[in-house]
Amino acid sequence: MSNPVIDAFFLGRALAEVVGEKLEDVYTNAASEFGKFDAEQRENLRVFIEEVQLRAENSAQNNNTTNVSQPYTPASEEPEDLQEMLDQLRAEIASLRSELKKYRD
Repeated sequence: MSNPVIDAFFLGRALAEVVGEKLEDVYTNAASEFGKFDAEQRENLRVFIEEVQLRAENSAQNNNTTNVSQPYTPASEEPEDLQEMLDQLRAEIASLRSELKKYRD
């Protein structure tokens, strides 16, 4: 004769093993899918960055060949005072006007 307590124990033990295996499979599959998703997103990001850089380089090359060079003020030389900045802009405008006048004449 079998003891119902022992039968319940073995039934619970078998249930726990099966549930554990199923959870392990689900976890493994989820981790695998997440890894694939992560790799795909990293690749998509890399391709996107390359495309942006390529377009920026093309724009810079096109811009350099068609635009007149303009003076560049590095960030360290940018004025902190608003009036000083306005004076610099006025000076640049005057310089550009004189260059345009020379070009027209």
